Amino acid sequence: MQKVRFILQRIFRQLKNKYVAGVFLFVIWLMFFDQNNMIDRYKTRRQLERLKADRAYYLQKIAADSSRLEELKSDADHLEKFAREQYLMKKDNEDIFIVKE
Repeated sequence: MQKVRFILQRIFRQLKNKYVAGVFLFVIWLMFFDQNNMIDRYKTRRQLERLKADRAYYLQKIAADSSRLEELKSDADHLEKFAREQYLMKKDNEDIFIVKE
């Protein structure tokens, strides 16, 4: 307890110096009240990380879709299978039954 009191007295003695008080107020101003304060910087950094993760996801998705598109362009059997599964297309002499699980 005595040690804490001594430390607080020492801090208050330092704050009586106008230069130390000015620097202290300047740092407080920059951390909380400035246009680029620490709270906004933290939010912006978190948003940047989220956008980087989204970008990685979409790049992976684009690569998978591009390979799928190339596969559909190159092979007619795959194209027919894709059309039948996704768009329920059929030949003239076929009937389609949709079974939901």
